Formats: sequence, structure tokens, C-alpha cells
Amino acid sequence: MEKLNVLIKKVFTKEVISYGIFGVLTTLVNWAVFSLLIKLFSVEENIANAIAIIVAVLFAYFTNKNWVFHSGASNFKEKLLEFCRFILGRAFTMVVEFLGGMLMFKFVPIPATVSKLIITVVVIILNFFISKFFSFKSTNNN
Repeated sequence: MEKLNVLIKKVFTKEVISYGIFGVLTTLVNWAVFSLLIKLFSVEENIANAIAIIVAVLFAYFTNKNWVFHSGASNFKEKLLEFCRFILGRAFTMVVEFLGGMLMFKFVPIPATVSKLIITVVVIILNFFISKFFSFKSTNNN
């Protein structure tokens, strides 16, 4: 039981919990922007979805930068590099998600929704580690 408690404390850090909370908020931002654009402004669904994704990724960048990983970037060059690395990381996981879906949907004999769930979990974990170790210069490693 003690080993389980130690593992839980190592996994569920303030940083991981913050990442989860802001991940849920990012999803809500995505859905809210999409819904507002199609319902209030009659924007075509694909355009509304693209705008919602962009807004959600920007929201994720700023929340992860400031409140999850506590970025240490101090000048314009560092901040620009950090932003580019974040976008590059998200582009990479988008490809992983797409290709993973193609492979799992075709070759793994489980329901598509289960495959999508597995891929989503993998992408969330990858995004966390890419953000932590590649995108953000941290001044506070929790």
C-alpha cells in the first residue's frame, strides 16, 4: 500500500493536476468557440472548427506557459522559440493521432471508439511530456 501511495504522489503532482484542469478548459474553449461561431454567427462548420482549434491551441499555450509549466522565457527570442516549439509539438501529436487512428482503425480488432480513446490518452501524455521537456523553459519544476 505504501508503494502505491508513493507512486500516486509521484504521478499526481501539482503540475499534472494543473495540466488536466487546463486541458479540460481547453476542450471547453474549443467547443464554446465552435458552438458560438456556428449558432450565433452562422459560420460554416469546417471554418468554425478550424477557428475553434486555433483558439483552443492558443489558450493551451498561454495556460501551459503561465500556470502549468511556469515558463522561464524572458526575452522575445526565447518566447518566440518556445511558442514555435509548442506549435511544432502539437503538430507532431496531431500527426501521431491521425496515423495512429488510421492504423488502429484498420488493424486492431476493437471498436473505433475504444481505439480513439486509446489514441487520445497517448496524445495527451505525449503533449504533456513535449510541453514539459521540449516546449517550455521551466523556472518551477513541481
